[in-house]
Amino acid sequence: MSAMAVVARIPPTPTPTRRFSEASSSSSGCSSSRRRWGRRRSQLVRAAIVEATPPPPPSSSSSSSSSPAPLVLESRQRQSQRQRERTEDLQAEVRAMERAVNASVYSPQLLASKYGSSPLKAVRRAVEIVIALGSFGVSLGLDRSRGDLDRNKRFRAAQLRRIFTRLGPTFVKLGQGLSTRPDLCPPEYLEELSQLQDALPTFPDEEAFSCIERELGLSLDSIFSSISASPIAAASLGQVYKAQLKYSGQVVAVKVQRPAIEEAIGLDFYLIRGLGFLINKYVDIISSDVVALIDEFASRVYQELNYVQEAQNARRFRKLYADREDILVPDIFWDYTGTKVLTMEWVDGVKLNEQVAIEKQGLKVLDLVNTGIQCSLRQLLEYGYFHADPHPGNLLATPDGKLAFLDFGMMSETPEEARSAIIGHVVHMVNRDYEAMARDYYALDFLSPDVDVSPIVPALRDFFDDALNYTVSELNFKTLVDGLGNVLYQYPFNVPAYYALILRSLTVLEGLALYADPNFKVLAASYPYFAKRLLTDSSPYLRDALIELLFKDGKFRWNRLENLLVEGRKDRDFSAKDALQPVLKLLLGPDGEELRVLVIKEAVRVTEAFVLGSVIDAYSSMPDMVRSLIFNGNGNSSGPLVMSNTEQQRMIELRNRVSRIWQLLQSSENFDPTTLQPILQVLQQPEARDLGGRVIGGITRRLAARLLQQVLRLPPTSSASASTS
Repeated sequence: MSAMAVVARIPPTPTPTRRFSEASSSSSGCSSSRRRWGRRRSQLVRAAIVEATPPPPPSSSSSSSSSPAPLVLESRQRQSQRQRERTEDLQAEVRAMERAVNASVYSPQLLASKYGSSPLKAVRRAVEIVIALGSFGVSLGLDRSRGDLDRNKRFRAAQLRRIFTRLGPTFVKLGQGLSTRPDLCPPEYLEELSQLQDALPTFPDEEAFSCIERELGLSLDSIFSSISASPIAAASLGQVYKAQLKYSGQVVAVKVQRPAIEEAIGLDFYLIRGLGFLINKYVDIISSDVVALIDEFASRVYQELNYVQEAQNARRFRKLYADREDILVPDIFWDYTGTKVLTMEWVDGVKLNEQVAIEKQGLKVLDLVNTGIQCSLRQLLEYGYFHADPHPGNLLATPDGKLAFLDFGMMSETPEEARSAIIGHVVHMVNRDYEAMARDYYALDFLSPDVDVSPIVPALRDFFDDALNYTVSELNFKTLVDGLGNVLYQYPFNVPAYYALILRSLTVLEGLALYADPNFKVLAASYPYFAKRLLTDSSPYLRDALIELLFKDGKFRWNRLENLLVEGRKDRDFSAKDALQPVLKLLLGPDGEELRVLVIKEAVRVTEAFVLGSVIDAYSSMPDMVRSLIFNGNGNSSGPLVMSNTEQQRMIELRNRVSRIWQLLQSSENFDPTTLQPILQVLQQPEARDLGGRVIGGITRRLAARLLQQVLRLPPTSSASASTS
């Protein structure tokens, strides 16, 4: 969690700044930059003047066709200017990458070679860690034995924060992780450990300024017109200064890496990796490869040490997710970014766990958390590229209500196959299809293909049958994670690193929401996205999952479709036009015969329900005298039709449910009947016409049977009864 995560925490009093004289700005590089900026501003001003000036009235001396020429010319100039800016930006990025060509990468072999030959250094560090954490453990034990555990919570929390700070960046990261877990730590610990996100000790400003000049090869006064005299914030890997660029006057955040941090982190990971080998060898209850997980985490931490890599992560994240009006991702200044220095657009805002400060701005924490959840779901399941470190210091509420993402050092990716498998897994869980859930673990890369999943099914059933007695809105994400974790420990699962980071990301977001609402459930907030994807995604995996959900034992479950539409409509990207199109395409495809048989049967049921339901309604609305005259006194207590009250009720319920589903589609935002045109086009295909003929034939036969039954006043056959169930 780098210091860039807290760049927006501006103190109420002005921060002392180091200002540079105008005379120092005479270097050719900066002068040319200012001239370029000046030319750009003048071009934009000229463009604005031309666009704002109304065109002159046509005159006999000038043709009307020539009047738009200045506008066209200015448009071309702006387009050319944007192209030049993009080219310059790419060139600046290449120069930044050249500055980072010698950046360190994580190598267990190099660490073993380095510290294996210096055993005394490793032993001293190990003893330091054991003494620090051991003394804390002893203190807790004494508090418990004396009955002082609750009374000393605040003191012990501050003690643990100081221990983590003293032990260095690796343990600061551990503390940052714990600070977002209200399920693991009491409130006093959460409050103290949250200070590790931005309130760490700083290193000397002279070292930071020297690092900037050394990394960028420029003097400080040639880059900035002013820079804060002391850091605005400090975190595990670096500290942040607020500055103003000389060439443009733009306010930026400048993150500078702590000196000698690679040495400290490298030694800690060498020791932790050794502990991982011992766990793999002697701790049987942990089936995952602990060393592999440590290596994965260590490689990501080393990537955080390369600020050019972080800048590229930020650009990619901005391109994918900043298209939403409620998401803000700061831009990068490549010319002033290197391996140990990152210059980024400044963001004003408040940390997401500062509820009082957020509400003073007229904003709601839960609205912002929901925005974060929806964006995280897009990250995890749509594009697969996600922010793996969303602690409160990295998520800011801006004054205009946007959610700003910061600190892009730790990112991860969800494999494409796993994205659909995760959505399918949720569907199978809701559907209590534990055999399919167990098979999902192949696609999720939890199990190798040669592992038999049949013994896992009973364990899944035992846990989820109990958990699913709650509604989706009552399910707690932590409960599911813990329960699934117990299953994972009992069987030969290998949890991939991306999955652990996904769990951490969603757990952090739920933890943030719990600050504002103890009853908040991340699954309830997430389900509209899952429903929308299930209804609209063309992925074969999700299409099959939808069919599994809607059809059971040869019957269509209209209640499931209605629930999916109710939830899916809550997602702002839901489109009635896209809903169910993937299933329609399968229905008319060469492999859809089995589905076609089910659909024909269901279409007959629905048509019969509408026709006979209308007859029942008409009969019920008649006065008794009219009813007696029409039916010559032959009407019975169950109505004009030869069917039981239960069967009539089922028909009316089916008709009403289908009507509600159509109303849900109609009431979708921006619904227009023309949006169904693609579906109509699909239905005009030859295969659809053949399907339509089979449906009409089935309906004709069914209604004819009903009519004959009514004329002869015969009791319904078992098949007729079954067809309406």
